[in-house]
Amino acid sequence: MNAMLLAVALSLVSAVAYAAAAVAQSRLAGRIEPGTGVLRMLGRGAWWSAVGLNAAGALLHVAALNYGPLTLVQPLGALTLVVAVPLGARAAGRRVGRTEWRGTALTLLGLGALLMTAGGSAPHETLTLPEALGVGAATMAVVAGLGRPGVRPGLRHAAASGITSGVASALTQTLTVAVTDHSGGPLFSWRLLTVALLVSAFAMGGLLLSQTAYRGGLGAPLAVVTLANPVAAAAIGLALLGERLQGGPVSLVLALLGTAAAVRGVILLSRAQARNADPGEVVPEGSAPVDPVPSRVVIGSPRPAAVPEPVAVRAGGAPHP
Repeated sequence: MNAMLLAVALSLVSAVAYAAAAVAQSRLAGRIEPGTGVLRMLGRGAWWSAVGLNAAGALLHVAALNYGPLTLVQPLGALTLVVAVPLGARAAGRRVGRTEWRGTALTLLGLGALLMTAGGSAPHETLTLPEALGVGAATMAVVAGLGRPGVRPGLRHAAASGITSGVASALTQTLTVAVTDHSGGPLFSWRLLTVALLVSAFAMGGLLLSQTAYRGGLGAPLAVVTLANPVAAAAIGLALLGERLQGGPVSLVLALLGTAAAVRGVILLSRAQARNADPGEVVPEGSAPVDPVPSRVVIGSPRPAAVPEPVAVRAGGAPHP
């Protein structure tokens, strides 16, 4: 029980770090020109601040995975969206709206129901080398499929980010269990080396994909990331790591109701944040801001004096009627 409480506590702090990173990435995405390359972004201090916050969240998440199963730890990642709501509102200089509070409450209720059905034991199973390679290949195929033409770019990148991050969490659990319990064979092996490389690739891929997704705003992309992440990780945990939802049919119904409440809460949050998003156009660095008002009409300037129209004059000097 103590291990489960520790996993929950670490997951909560991790969610705060991830939320701060998401807000920082969203603000950075609003200040850069679309199409900015990765190398150019590496020279920004704001980018490295977001990377540092993501790294802190990832380390806390890894620690939580050592004490709790994927079906418990990953749903708690949805709290990232709940924490990001007040942080994003504060950064934008506004108050949290009623719809956002409703979404927050529904998300918390849904998470509570899901936590009641989560597995109650610390993880012990690990992925074999064929399983890890199969998961990696399937993930890359899914991410490539999300890039097909006709899909909304922001949400497709968000879904790909959530999937890759969830898979990275599942693979990370294999590393932590193998290293701490020594149940997966030697500490240095081709299996663990391969898993470590996959974790690094998917973690960095998820970070870059989310940065691209946040160019369309914070609300909807973060909601998609938040939902796709635990779904991907829980699918691996249930299919390959022997994790199960505790309880009988009643727990299954409770899990479904919790999922519905959490999804509804996330939808409300994404809609509210989409309405509060800044509709301003991104201005490339080094260029002057574009004045939306034509230069010939300046709001607030005095009206120019009227120029009298020319009139025809007769030979006698009298004006022509």
